Amino acid sequence: MVRYLSLREAAIIACSPVAGKIFIPLRLNSTKEGKDKMKPTQVPKNPCFSSGPCAKHPGYSVEELKDTPFGRSHRSKPGKEKLAEAIKRTRDMLGLPDDYLVGIVPASDTGAFEMCMWSMLGCRGVDVLVWESFSKEWATDITKQLKLKDTRVLEAEYGKLPDLKKVDFKNDVVFVWNGTTSGVKVPNGDWIPDNREGLTLCDATSAIFAMDIPYHKLDVITFSWQKVLGGEGGHGMLILSPRAVQRLESYTPAWPLPKIFRLTKGGKLNKDIFEGSTINTPSMLANEDWLATLKWAESVGGLKQLIQRTNENLEVLEAFVAKNDWIHFLAETKETRSSTSVCFKVDLSDEKLKELIKTLEKEKVAYDIGSYRDAPSGLRIWCGATVEKEDLQCLCEWIEWAYNLVK
Repeated sequence: MVRYLSLREAAIIACSPVAGKIFIPLRLNSTKEGKDKMKPTQVPKNPCFSSGPCAKHPGYSVEELKDTPFGRSHRSKPGKEKLAEAIKRTRDMLGLPDDYLVGIVPASDTGAFEMCMWSMLGCRGVDVLVWESFSKEWATDITKQLKLKDTRVLEAEYGKLPDLKKVDFKNDVVFVWNGTTSGVKVPNGDWIPDNREGLTLCDATSAIFAMDIPYHKLDVITFSWQKVLGGEGGHGMLILSPRAVQRLESYTPAWPLPKIFRLTKGGKLNKDIFEGSTINTPSMLANEDWLATLKWAESVGGLKQLIQRTNENLEVLEAFVAKNDWIHFLAETKETRSSTSVCFKVDLSDEKLKELIKTLEKEKVAYDIGSYRDAPSGLRIWCGATVEKEDLQCLCEWIEWAYNLVK
């Protein structure tokens, strides 16, 4: 009879001979060999966990784009119909108030938000809420480019929110709903009064289609196709309340506006933008991709199901953090924790963390999960509705393996 032993067992038995058996000491595995034995065998079906551009919807195929009107003008009847369809499907999916307008504009969410700040701000004071990279960019635009004097910047460090009770709604208020680079969101819209005097301008690009947003609390809402639903980049979506339209028609900024920022003609809103005409030439291929994405969203149950899928994905990550004491949410409280761009601190040096990220990429398990360049060192994992829960569960196993490997 032959039995293999560990070195520890062999050392003990060497001092106590046992008749009738032959013991062959087994050399201990090296650290790497031991950890390779714990290496997960399954990989995510889709390793794309980037926070923008985000993962395509499950089952995506370029065949879904076969009806793109290639070679046709965006101002042709088929072109305008396709753009108008994208606007209508977006409106219907979100369930916006009937008197809110939706338009397609240039330059992604950045372009949409910039054009609103440059077109609407300046006639009253401004409160800017800053707690991550993009909100800080908006504050820079307001204070250093537009150079608005009557401005208050309410700032908090990564992981926290500014004190929302200090916001003065006699002013225009500029903020992001979800901090894409910090993983911190506003908990709800209760802090925004219905009888506000100023406008609320909200960059909602990593929140819309994933979180409950009270649209009536917001006068300007912007987002981009490549975020929550995994569309293509380059185009922004602009949603305006009647109060925002009134501002555009009653106020003329003191500075010149470039063509792609102009939302009015002769002092009146250019309504063509909200009916399928665009300021400049859009990509009909990207528009078709957005239509395919919306059709998928409709097929899984619409906005309610998109939010539910996102919340269930977050629960996977919450369970993972609960069982591992070396990884922590950057967001300090559960109420303000993002359910899309989830940010983590990891108990590793920057060098070891980079090694972990590179290891997962080399294994084709996870792409682009490092924290944003201006954010604290850590991980950032997208878990919006186009990400499958099973892929996140698989990813968590790989992160644990990679952590033990590199530490």
